[in-house]
Amino acid sequence: MPDTTDADGLTVGQVSARLGVTVRALHHWDEIGLAQPSLRTAAGYRLYTAGDLERLHRVVVHRELGLGLDRIRTVLDDTADVLGALRAQRTQVAERIDRLQGLGTGLDRMIEAHERGPLLTDEQQAAIFGPGWDPDGPARARLRYGDTTQWRQYAERSASRGPEEWQAVADAVAGLDRTLGEAMDAGVLPGSPEANRLVERHREVFAPYFPLTRQMQVCLGRMYEADAGFAAHYDGIRPGLAMWFRRIIDAGARAHGIDPDTATWDGGQEERC
Repeated sequence: MPDTTDADGLTVGQVSARLGVTVRALHHWDEIGLAQPSLRTAAGYRLYTAGDLERLHRVVVHRELGLGLDRIRTVLDDTADVLGALRAQRTQVAERIDRLQGLGTGLDRMIEAHERGPLLTDEQQAAIFGPGWDPDGPARARLRYGDTTQWRQYAERSASRGPEEWQAVADAVAGLDRTLGEAMDAGVLPGSPEANRLVERHREVFAPYFPLTRQMQVCLGRMYEADAGFAAHYDGIRPGLAMWFRRIIDAGARAHGIDPDTATWDGGQEERC
């Protein structure tokens, strides 16, 4: 359609660009009598006046607020209290802006959590996770795991978690560590009911980071024993605890029909732990 203009109005193309709606929508609103142009060019093209634009603005606002076209027509055609209707509309817009601003803040936190993990200062991290906590650890983890489902889940949980929630997570981990050391001292055997309960407790304690399947848990058990940092942590609680922890995880997996020797992180066949 040619984008011809007239001194008394705007063409469909001009209105579409100005309001951010499609030409198809404008044609449809015209056809159903919701928002019709008051003028036509000599060639028969639609032309919208200032009054037409005012009605179209209100249609767009109500549509953004989620109203259906029939409801919008009723609101616009009710002339009993135009000022009251406009004020109500303004209130709805303000409420929507508040909701969108809240969503924007949530997205900002999600982005930041994806980039650096816990949304805590270095001082808060040291206070919550202990003096041995490395604030650069999450950044290194992101470089290694940032494209995985588990990192996304970890970031989503981190975005909505404050210092008190992180303290609860840290306390649960510390409590499990103490219990693991006490159980090893007491001679708890891999595969025993008590050992299997500890394996299940480990999955529960780990859940705030991301859901942990039994096969994934086997892979973590391997890492706890093989990785120098993790092994030092557990063996610092009790000498030999890293190996004992891995053994009770393996035994717990076998109790659920999983062969630890063939376990993979994602449960598939690509790569073993």
